[in-house]
Amino acid sequence: MIRTAHIAAACVLALSASAALAEDATTPGGAMVHAEVIGLNGKSLGTVMLQEAPTGVLVTADIKGLPEGEHGFHFHEKGLCDPAQKFTTSGGHFAAGEHQHGLMVMGGPHGGDMPNQYVGRNRALKAQVLNTGVTLSPGPKSLLDADGSALVIHAGVDDYTSQPAGNAGGRIACAVIGAGQ
Repeated sequence: MIRTAHIAAACVLALSASAALAEDATTPGGAMVHAEVIGLNGKSLGTVMLQEAPTGVLVTADIKGLPEGEHGFHFHEKGLCDPAQKFTTSGGHFAAGEHQHGLMVMGGPHGGDMPNQYVGRNRALKAQVLNTGVTLSPGPKSLLDADGSALVIHAGVDDYTSQPAGNAGGRIACAVIGAGQ
């Protein structure tokens, strides 16, 4: 009887361990942040999900209601998205060091610089971008510092060279990236 109880306990432990491994297998990577993207009218346009990866942060966007065309797509330094201030409350680009702005500039890019994103006629943006200049872990490249950060979508295209922000035009959408999300 005691031997049967030990075998049963071992089976339960083995099943629990395999369930935990299966859960880890379905949730690869580290920290994850979900954030709502809002437009200049303050209404929701969709979401972004940030997930820690071994070499940076994987950004997954699912946004609707944007104007057709190419748009600058950046992390900004403060987790404040005030539509009444046209999202200028998010500050400048998240630099994460002494880098220049631009994917095509010597000494660049900022940690927050990412490739332009294209919005089609359906006014939807579905994208995945791996940003190797930022992290969700503590440290100087963390988007989750004391004042958070923001993902900002600009009205125009980032030229990848102009200082300090790529001449991408006004800010049309914003998502607060913070530790509590």
